[in-house]
Amino acid sequence: MAIGGKSRVAKRSSSVSYASTVTTVVFVTLCVLGVWMLTSNSVSSPQTTTTTRTITDTNSDIAFSGSNEEQPSKINEDQKDKAVFEDNPGQLPDEAVKPDDDKVSESDDLDKVKEGAAVEETRHGLQGKESAEEQEKQKMSETQISEESVLTQNQQSKQNGLKEVEDNKQMSNEEPIKVHQEETINNRDPLEDQDQIRVVEKKQINEKPKERRGKKKKKHAESIERPLETTMIGKSKKDDVAEMEDEPRVNKPKIQDQLEEDEPKGTKQLNQDQLEEDESKGTKQLNQDQLEQDEHKGNKLQNHDQQESQVQGIDNATFNDETKDKPEILNATQTDTFQSLLKTKTNQETAEKDTQIEAQQQHESTSEETLGSTIPKESNESKNAWKSQKAQSENEKERRRDESSGKESLYGYTWHLCNVTAGPDYIPCLDNEEALKKLRSTRHFEHRERHCPEEGPTCLVPLPKGYKRPISWPKSREKIWYNNVPHTKLAEFKGHQNWVKVSGDFLTFPGGGTQFIHGALHYIDFLQQSVPNLKWGKRTRVILDVGCGVASFGGYLFDRDVLTMSFAPKDEHEAQVQFALERGIPAISAVMGSQRLPFPCRVFDVVHCARCRVPWHAENGMLLLELNRVLRPGGYFIWSATPVYQKLPEDVEIWNAMSSLTKAMCWDLVTIKRDKLNSVSAAVYRKPITNECYDKRPDNNPPMCKENDDANAVWHVPLRACMHRVPINPAERGTRWPAHWPNRLQKAPYWLNRTQMGIYGKPAPQDFVKDYEHWTRVVSKLYMSGLGISWSNVRNVMDMRAVYGGFAAALKDIKVWVMNVVNLDSPDTLPIIYERGLFGMYHDWCESFSTYPRSYDLLHADHLFSKLEKRCKLQPVLAEVDRIVRPGGKLIVRDESDAIGEVENLLKSLHWEVHLTFSKDQEGILSAQKGDWRPTAYQASI
Repeated sequence: MAIGGKSRVAKRSSSVSYASTVTTVVFVTLCVLGVWMLTSNSVSSPQTTTTTRTITDTNSDIAFSGSNEEQPSKINEDQKDKAVFEDNPGQLPDEAVKPDDDKVSESDDLDKVKEGAAVEETRHGLQGKESAEEQEKQKMSETQISEESVLTQNQQSKQNGLKEVEDNKQMSNEEPIKVHQEETINNRDPLEDQDQIRVVEKKQINEKPKERRGKKKKKHAESIERPLETTMIGKSKKDDVAEMEDEPRVNKPKIQDQLEEDEPKGTKQLNQDQLEEDESKGTKQLNQDQLEQDEHKGNKLQNHDQQESQVQGIDNATFNDETKDKPEILNATQTDTFQSLLKTKTNQETAEKDTQIEAQQQHESTSEETLGSTIPKESNESKNAWKSQKAQSENEKERRRDESSGKESLYGYTWHLCNVTAGPDYIPCLDNEEALKKLRSTRHFEHRERHCPEEGPTCLVPLPKGYKRPISWPKSREKIWYNNVPHTKLAEFKGHQNWVKVSGDFLTFPGGGTQFIHGALHYIDFLQQSVPNLKWGKRTRVILDVGCGVASFGGYLFDRDVLTMSFAPKDEHEAQVQFALERGIPAISAVMGSQRLPFPCRVFDVVHCARCRVPWHAENGMLLLELNRVLRPGGYFIWSATPVYQKLPEDVEIWNAMSSLTKAMCWDLVTIKRDKLNSVSAAVYRKPITNECYDKRPDNNPPMCKENDDANAVWHVPLRACMHRVPINPAERGTRWPAHWPNRLQKAPYWLNRTQMGIYGKPAPQDFVKDYEHWTRVVSKLYMSGLGISWSNVRNVMDMRAVYGGFAAALKDIKVWVMNVVNLDSPDTLPIIYERGLFGMYHDWCESFSTYPRSYDLLHADHLFSKLEKRCKLQPVLAEVDRIVRPGGKLIVRDESDAIGEVENLLKSLHWEVHLTFSKDQEGILSAQKGDWRPTAYQASI
């Protein structure tokens, strides 16, 4: 092109200079020059087009910082574009041709256009040697490229023929201004062009983006002959590329128009690294306008979904087919319960226009005001105000030593059956054969105490052959399935005393015992007549039955509104505690041995022993002194045994020893009454309510315990033959008798200090009230009908992590009993539970519980597993849950969402049916049911 330009100037100059020459010479010269000019013009137009194309590509590379690795593909695409423009008839307006001249390859164009739109006019006005400089990096030099381009275009012009020459001549005539600008640009210094282009581009981008975009958009709309609407803005990038191949002259202006529409809306350009990465991976992205529109639509849909979930109340609840078939599982009121129960304070959503949402929010707000903080969160500060059983026991044992010695998900885990001698009756902490072999002595029944394995078992206990779902209460008190507890020795030895009898497929319980063969109810009435102040179910609410047998005494005390904690050692009488639990009567496997019982001090209203075979007088009365520790001041000890009414030498000796011991303990012998029907007698003792008798004793025997001896410390704490003084401070627990039942259930204990912070951060009495209100609401509105539980089939219930006993209190009007477990490392609130007329025990869930397999119909765990997983693995804990729960039994878990997920995986691996899971704000609830599944393979060894 440069050569052609110079020839035309030289021609005009020579015409003036040689005007006076000979006509012949002039004519010949003019003819030669004319032919030569025609040839030069035929090269000029294609050359101009090609040069402009190269500049555009280079500028595009500059704008997008294209890597050198992409240059070969761009050169090939340039060659394709040349052919396209050579076929151009050249009759389009100037503005319509420019975008074609600037067009890049189809794959690069779509990614680069977002940056290119902002500097488009700069590239059209200042297309020069900068592109040649970039091409020099790919081949030889700027000069070589220009020469090669000229030679190439000359060859092409010769091949295309006269028609192409005429077409290009017409194009050159229609674009004199453009050719002149390009000639001027090509004559400029490359470095100056490069610097100037960058400065001008930056200036134009910063100063006049909107004005020029508007003008350019208008020009494109007028110049483009085909409809731009053929490709919609909302199409995917794949569709855009396909249309670019079909309509190369239309696509780029359209995308530029899209960008020009986006930029005023605050569209941000992609950074260079993103573009380079996208180009290298061949990723085709949606333009920014598409993303904004999709995001806007997505937000609308999300808001709509949130509105619908607020109306429904539950958006994350999942049910299995069984639960979905029960419409009573969740209703509008219960879904509100979910949301208000899972958090201390539910965050209120922004007010919506929909009236249903507003009503829902108003309902939630009302619920919050009614319940205060609803389910309270434990306060960190409260931990300093409460002692835990672990701390108390460790301190006590340490003090005594000083005196004497100066998370992977487990779903799909393969379970095995426990390979143990105990078989279906396996209790890990009581059947630890390895530990029992190492015992030095069994004189104090150490072999009947807890000896837990170092790691909790992860095996499953097999079912007895022919096991059936238990009979429901109250029929279960009279009979149970024989195959469920297939033991007959007790019936053989105690059948004549009406303990238990075999009757076909059943084991029947006439309601008798060793001391009341004619029935427990008569015996209970006999005791009431003997001691009118007992007042069963009013003054006397919680009692301890030592050596309970099959627990008929406690079973029939339910008719008098009395809760009985029954216990007996395992295997002293075959499966006696297992019989009790199968009947629906509370009982645990324990023994009066060498360690304290797992109960707080001064909590039982009455302690009962009917032929319990405990040597109370031995070892300086150490075992009877343990009963003194757990008996409430003013409480009764009822002793119904042969030494009370028989005159055999052994019985007389025991009676004399007991009389001396009880007198030294300041127990008052209230009465000795004879039951003529059963031909037995009972002696009733009463514990003192003051320390006056202790101070007047001539001998300090049994001795008083030291002041620093913690009477509440019980976990693996050895027994000691001493007595604790009776509290005399009016604000201390034990100085007054609790209110009569049922008033004591709802009333905060008088000794709860208002200055003491409660578990949930409020003053302790307020904490107590809020906890009761919360669990009353949860049980009535959710648990009773929202979890698909048939409560008529529920009898034995355990709260695995009780605090104030609110869950058990809320079940007061249902024919169930609840074992409240206060964890070893939790605040010691068990005395509060007893004070309100409920019962429970201490336990560490990193160990096995002292009960038989298949003992409970329902377990309730409130924020237990998230705390346990900090100390021990959840796998053995869930294996223990599976051991305790009966087939068909339920588990309700309320915990952090992560813990809920892990528990759910474990339960599914155990083939439990997960009926419901619900989560909100990192809190969740789960309801599951145990099936009949058992693995077939046995564990190698234990």
